Amino acid sequence: MKIPVTRKELMHPLPVFAHPGDAGADLTASEPVTLEPGERALVPTGLAIAIPTGFAGFVLPRSGLAVKSGITVINAPGLIDSGYRGELRVGLVNLGNSAFTISSGDRIAQLVIMAVLAPEFIEVDDLDDTHRGSDGFGSTGVTSP
Repeated sequence: MKIPVTRKELMHPLPVFAHPGDAGADLTASEPVTLEPGERALVPTGLAIAIPTGFAGFVLPRSGLAVKSGITVINAPGLIDSGYRGELRVGLVNLGNSAFTISSGDRIAQLVIMAVLAPEFIEVDDLDDTHRGSDGFGSTGVTSP
């Protein structure tokens, strides 16, 4: 699959997979941003993409950035619909204890392109029974650490 991409600046890198077989392609910041502890920001990537109908883009945190520095995608996963053609911007939050500066070119998130279905939702009087039923949060017996 080929995804058309435009760049604000020719020097800014296209999304790239770090290793063969990786599911997520790295997205990089196109401008420097400093996030204070607890602060959120939309970080520009300088890229716009054309995702085909029947697919969507999902923006996910980079695990190393999240674990080492507390920087993560605030609405993970961020969703890019196939009809969107604007600049990709990544909502990041600093969950760490100190300010963190992102430089232009730093890897800030991963982009995964996935096929998606567009189901038709139909109203019914009742839903079928399942083993779980309506049991919600905590119903699987998860214990605290």
